[in-house]
Amino acid sequence: MGVRMRLTTVETVHDERSWLFTVRDQYGEKEEVILVPCEGGVEAWINRCTHESQRLDTGTGAAMRDGSIICPKHGSIFDSCSGYCDNGNAAETTLSSVEITVDGDDVYLTDDAVTYLHDGGIDDGDDDGPASTSHLSF
Repeated sequence: MGVRMRLTTVETVHDERSWLFTVRDQYGEKEEVILVPCEGGVEAWINRCTHESQRLDTGTGAAMRDGSIICPKHGSIFDSCSGYCDNGNAAETTLSSVEITVDGDDVYLTDDAVTYLHDGGIDDGDDDGPASTSHLSF
């Protein structure tokens, strides 16, 4: 196991229903990850529906109901503990997981395949400068 990065607390994830952060994957690409409550604990999933790569948490929290994550685009429902979807356009698929460890009430990122960048979504960080060098505005 590589370096542990403290993310937040189990209590915060349960209170807010989800918690969003950004990582860099092993290919150098940025990915958003959501932490969601799961039967007293927490699970971490890549913040993309398996159907059309729709963000599950668009920056205001993931839509959650009865222990499930709801895709805001087509309504597919993913179990927050297993990541599995048994209905809608994403049926028979599972969200991609990110390894975390819970130690007491603290949640740590422990996935060697990703590097923590910042809290919040991809566009919330300032680590890469502007997305465009165009001087045009509309």
